[in-house]
Amino acid sequence: MLFLGPSLLNCKYGKGWIEHRRLACNSFRYFGSGQSLFEKKISEECMFFVDAIDKHKGKPFNPKHLVTNAVSNITNLIIFGQRFSYDDRNFQHMIEIFSENVELAVSGWAFLYNAFPWIEYLPFGKHQKLFRNAAEVYDFLQQVIKGFSRGRVPHVPRHYVDAYLDDMEQNAANPDSSFSLENLIYSVGELIIAGTETTTNTLRWAMLYMALYPNIQERVHREIDSVLANGRAPSLEDKHKMPFVEAVLHEILRFCNIVPLGIFRATSQDAQVNGYTIPKGTMVITNLYSVHFDEKYWTDPGVFSPHRFLDSNGNFVRREAFLPFSLGRRHCVGERLARMEMFLFFTTLLQRFHLQFPPGSVPTVAPKLGMTLQPKPYSICATRRQHFGDTPCDM
Repeated sequence: MLFLGPSLLNCKYGKGWIEHRRLACNSFRYFGSGQSLFEKKISEECMFFVDAIDKHKGKPFNPKHLVTNAVSNITNLIIFGQRFSYDDRNFQHMIEIFSENVELAVSGWAFLYNAFPWIEYLPFGKHQKLFRNAAEVYDFLQQVIKGFSRGRVPHVPRHYVDAYLDDMEQNAANPDSSFSLENLIYSVGELIIAGTETTTNTLRWAMLYMALYPNIQERVHREIDSVLANGRAPSLEDKHKMPFVEAVLHEILRFCNIVPLGIFRATSQDAQVNGYTIPKGTMVITNLYSVHFDEKYWTDPGVFSPHRFLDSNGNFVRREAFLPFSLGRRHCVGERLARMEMFLFFTTLLQRFHLQFPPGSVPTVAPKLGMTLQPKPYSICATRRQHFGDTPCDM
């Protein structure tokens, strides 16, 4: 894995992948989106998030740090059973390293290393920075996992780390088992970055586009206000009552293409596709970007328009060519959780704040290239609305 070491959740299909994928799916279900009280935990994090934004009092700030902290904490609840405070410097440093490695992983040096592993021994090049970052994260996670495993009662797991240790002990006598302390560290790292990077970038794009299109933001405000009377906090039961909010979130996922090439795959056997022979073991890349901008499925795909997800009566419409979470065995493990997070964070944010750029400042919408497409750094003003009070946006 480019962040820590050998990839497990994204590795070659086999026993190790099956074991770790199954454990990850079960953990997200039992400790996360399948737990009836987990929505309340996300809502609590939403309040930490908007309260932190409130401290800027309408003045310009870069939202990346706060969004990343809030989103990563949802994954932390599943992995460790606990959130990290926004001023926990050690954890914030680790998240920054992950973000840096997402960019380094697609640098020319990283591609050269993948093609010619012997360049690992060269004392220069960006791949060396990636290795140093990975080693630092490994040591940090090793200590964090040790801390959160204290007080563990076998077969009564409190979170993913406990569940992993249970499986590791149950398979201790099996020489073919893929469960180990080293692989636990790799898996935790993968789950943190997978659960943070994509949803964080989706919400950062959402904030940018709401400020860029104030008419769309105003309609979002109206719909939220019509459903959430007297400032009531949003819940997942409100989702079907907010078709325009759903349309906006879906259009952001389509238009911004957070993971344009999805997860790389490989053919498990020889295959024939449209007259072409694809041998077993061939790497296959799914071009989700192409699907989301295909004129066969989308009218004016280069235009940002949430209305494409609404019918003539304003009801939300699902689209067959909408595939941001991919398909098949390697579809996103945390899709359900990500959808919960996006809706609750977005509605809580827009219920309380009006978003706009500082005077005379309009950021670029050209993405910052990496393993994901994220917005380039920008500043935004979040001014309080309605009974939450109003504060001016100034420099």
